[in-house]
Amino acid sequence: NLINNYKVLSSIASKSICASTIKANAYGIGAIDTLKLLYKNGCKHFFVATCEEGLELRERNKIITIYVLNGLESYNLNIFKKNNLIPIINSMKELYKIKKYLKKNKVNFGLHVDTGINRLGLNIKELEIAKIVNLKINILISHLASADEINNKYNNTQNKIFQTSFKYCKNVRYKSISNSMGLNLGKEFHYNLIRPGISLYGGHFNTKMKSIIKPVISLKAKILQIKEIEKNQYVGYNQTFKTMNKSVIAIIGIGYADGISRKLSNKGVVYYKKKIFNIIGRISMDTITIDVSKNYKIFKEGEYIEIINHKYGIDYMASKCETICDEILTSISKRVKRVYI
Repeated sequence: NLINNYKVLSSIASKSICASTIKANAYGIGAIDTLKLLYKNGCKHFFVATCEEGLELRERNKIITIYVLNGLESYNLNIFKKNNLIPIINSMKELYKIKKYLKKNKVNFGLHVDTGINRLGLNIKELEIAKIVNLKINILISHLASADEINNKYNNTQNKIFQTSFKYCKNVRYKSISNSMGLNLGKEFHYNLIRPGISLYGGHFNTKMKSIIKPVISLKAKILQIKEIEKNQYVGYNQTFKTMNKSVIAIIGIGYADGISRKLSNKGVVYYKKKIFNIIGRISMDTITIDVSKNYKIFKEGEYIEIINHKYGIDYMASKCETICDEILTSISKRVKRVYI
């Protein structure tokens, strides 16, 4: 399904290079295994957040192009040159360092234009002052603030500012503004390189991507114990759930230390043998509790239940947690064993 998503996203912008954003351990999926699979299926360009992430990928593959979104991070430029990493320059201070370094050395670099999200990047006034019109730039990027909102006019505002930056940076190999959701906005946002992230891993933000993106993960946890409790008993911390009748509960070996949000306390659900069961009480560090009173005979200690599956995926859980699917994926901790199929 990961490869399906990569190929589908590539086809939306068929005239553009399709890079893969693989930062944050490939959004929690596992950077090295993801890298191997994507590279095998034609991906040659990868975006990471930090220099450390870039070095980890470079150890496994000497050929791919690696862009470091956080820029120099106060590292010596020799590290980027030695390991063939491309830092994305995000400030006038970093740009000054690059220009000084280039007087005696060669190094590939990219430039981030802040078109209105007001995070990293140089604004148009800074580009004008910088006087870099003929400086060789490997990639010019910007980042959309509201790409998931297809009718948000701010997308067009940002794209126009991005286009304005071109007159100050004329010697550019690649231009890129489209993340996953940016692909929905049309060809004028694609340029010659796109860099999807969350949609590679099954996230669709309930946009029209939902019809073409396939789920990539399921999350399972072991049934630790099944027990019967009396009426008027409290379950979990702080007495947030009280049994109305004699009940059977199951304690599941997963909790907020594994990435299960406490917001799912008393309102989340899990899945077992095609049935849905409610989470009751507060989610704790290592366990959650579910009510299995009506179907307790089908449960068996040691078996696994599903927390996320291909029908109720990361976007569904995100809606329950009042967040986005990116946070759901990246919150799944290292303690959770990854099994690649």
